[in-house]
Amino acid sequence: MLTRPIIAALVYMMVQAVLFGIGTIPIVSTPLAANASELMPLHIVLSFVVAAPIAWALAPRLRARWWRRREARIAAGLEPAPDAPRPRIRSGQRASSA
Repeated sequence: MLTRPIIAALVYMMVQAVLFGIGTIPIVSTPLAANASELMPLHIVLSFVVAAPIAWALAPRLRARWWRRREARIAAGLEPAPDAPRPRIRSGQRASSA
């Protein structure tokens, strides 16, 4: 199935850009700027490498199927709604089956 790799490739570009921006700011705005000529190539390679697993992990969450399954679990009461407070279970008590 090609859906996950395609989504991951699209997300990869955005993740890599964010990682590059986050890493560039400390390099150019701190005393590290004196060593920027050595740090920037390392930072560029590192942002390319680190972005790949992050994009691969995010890709399934961007598919409609994942959200439909999550909504079904919430509707069935197997998972709390995102805005609902989580029930507190004290030790010795069992969760009620509603």
